[in-house]
Amino acid sequence: MDPVFRVLCLGADAPDLVASSYGPFVVQGCGSLDEVAVRLREEAHDALLLYSDAPAALAQWPALAQAVLDTAVIVVLGAPAPAEAVELLQFGVQDVLADAGDAPRALRLAIERRRLQAAAGRGYSTDLPTGLPNHAQLLEHMTHLLALREREPAPMALIVLRVDGLAAAAQTLGQEAADVLRRKAAVRLRAALRASDVVASIGHDAFAVLLAWIDSPADGERVMDKLAAILSQPYSVAGRAQRLLPHAGLASYPEHGKNAEALMRRALGAALQFTPMGRDVMLPADRGPAAAANDEEA
Repeated sequence: MDPVFRVLCLGADAPDLVASSYGPFVVQGCGSLDEVAVRLREEAHDALLLYSDAPAALAQWPALAQAVLDTAVIVVLGAPAPAEAVELLQFGVQDVLADAGDAPRALRLAIERRRLQAAAGRGYSTDLPTGLPNHAQLLEHMTHLLALREREPAPMALIVLRVDGLAAAAQTLGQEAADVLRRKAAVRLRAALRASDVVASIGHDAFAVLLAWIDSPADGERVMDKLAAILSQPYSVAGRAQRLLPHAGLASYPEHGKNAEALMRRALGAALQFTPMGRDVMLPADRGPAAAANDEEA
């Protein structure tokens, strides 16, 4: 049985799409690009179908940068000029169609291509102990997003969180327990963020968080402080309470750089210079406080 594909649609009725043999599709209609942007932030979709007679407006649409990262985007222009179609493809759109009748087939193939690419990429782009994207995958994601942002700059932030305490856990409880502790830290970070935020593992003792959509640079500082506090709460590992001591650093786009490597260097440097209060502690289970939320045994 084929899976059901969720499609966000702008600018046309979709009965033919629903009935297509390339489906089944579940279609959610939108009346404007602003509404599409809101829906994309609120929930995940397999594809985005845009009927438009204004390719220049699509190319200048700020939410296109995030849309092409999260969904298979197909545009129906009617009679697109080659230059218009090429420009949209360069922005990450998967296909530009002249005939709306080709939309069901194009959508299904675009969705399947994205799934195959994701499956092929997971083997080299995932940190296996945590299941998070690794350093290389994060830089690739940032590079693509920043390239799309050049035409419409908007605030972004990269947070790096180095944690002390993993080596102490490995020495006292063993490497397997230290891996469990690292996975629990990853779970806490993921649970504290929006679906559109990216959490990555950039080393055995460091995580990075990309805030692709913020209203102002001050939001980055606020989220950084919140995440550092969450990571500082005690964990229960192998029947004992364990604490991690986070060192946090922040880089803001475009103030601190306009490419992925520059932002990463800035955030890492800030984390290395950060001096947290307190120190690592390893506490027996009967003396330590209760585990924090989202701290199930792994």
